Amino acid sequence: MNYKKLIPVFILLIFESSFSQNTYVFLGSYNKDKTAESIQVYQLDTLNGNLSKITGEKNIINPSFLTVSPNGKYVYACTDTKTANAGSVSSFEFNAQNKTLTFLNKQASGGENPVYVTIHKNGKWIANANYNEGSVSVFPVLENGKIDSIVQNFKYTDGSIHKERQTRSHVHSAVFSPGFDYLFLPDLGADKIRCYQFDEKQKKPLFEAKLPFTKTDLEAGPRHFTFHPNQKFGYCIEEMAGQISVYQYKKGSLKKIQRISANPDTITEGYASSDIHISPDGKFLYASNRGKENNIAIFSIDKKGLLKNIGYQSTFGDHPRVFALDETGNFLIATNVNSGNVVVFRRNKKSGLLTKTGEEIKMPNVSCVKIKQIL
Repeated sequence: MNYKKLIPVFILLIFESSFSQNTYVFLGSYNKDKTAESIQVYQLDTLNGNLSKITGEKNIINPSFLTVSPNGKYVYACTDTKTANAGSVSSFEFNAQNKTLTFLNKQASGGENPVYVTIHKNGKWIANANYNEGSVSVFPVLENGKIDSIVQNFKYTDGSIHKERQTRSHVHSAVFSPGFDYLFLPDLGADKIRCYQFDEKQKKPLFEAKLPFTKTDLEAGPRHFTFHPNQKFGYCIEEMAGQISVYQYKKGSLKKIQRISANPDTITEGYASSDIHISPDGKFLYASNRGKENNIAIFSIDKKGLLKNIGYQSTFGDHPRVFALDETGNFLIATNVNSGNVVVFRRNKKSGLLTKTGEEIKMPNVSCVKIKQIL
């Protein structure tokens, strides 16, 4: 027997086993019942896609969107969403060893209906988007994971041409550039992708960018945004138009090079496209469509960053608001708000296509999923 040939296989098995035992799934929801667990944490077995319940947290209103710190120790949530005259961002400490999630503190979000929160790679800053009032807020993060007082809040009033949905700004996400030196803000209400420079060393890190915004097509309704792993391209899902716009990216500048439908040709109106992510290898892009379709659109990405549709996968539920890919690229997990179910798919790395694993859990009004490998 050639033991030398077995060594790489043995190393790979150890690597996969590490991910299998240390990958966690964080779920948020629209839940105003304080006696119910509105945040739940599961362990993902990245060999077979099984989910095992770890812990949950009660006494939280509508933690609709989550993000996890780079070191995996803290969870940040948009809370009090869709609550009149309210809106907050909350922090929690996650202890994988003790299997606990502990509330730390919260701060007013600086606007009604916070819908997106993101964290800087250094773990020292978070930014959140407030939908109703069209604003972005920035907060320092303390060493103990708590959120410090707000240091910047920018509000916008301009809208676009849709008489009902675009009477004013509705910032729907806040996404750092690959170098974490810019912050991009897709604005559904204004048909703009706003941009600020971000200087992590300053007490007030947001500065006006040379190009403060990029206009999208009218009635596009830009929602979520993601960058290619090669840092050369950006992709924006447009909720109202059901399209994906592809941009060349360089130093805070976006140049559109393609616009392609996220929906089948049979869908000609009533679009409700939502979330967008790219596989770790950069070869495939996935986008969720709610409403009539309730599916994940699958695209291949060529060397020029351009997209080609290769299929659609039902999410086996109603209203897939947010989905996520695990760090191995083997699994995609979708959350269906209206049907309250979380579905695990295995991803074929060669074809990009998805297959339901059979693993499915129930969580009322589940609205968000984040997956994090924690050593």
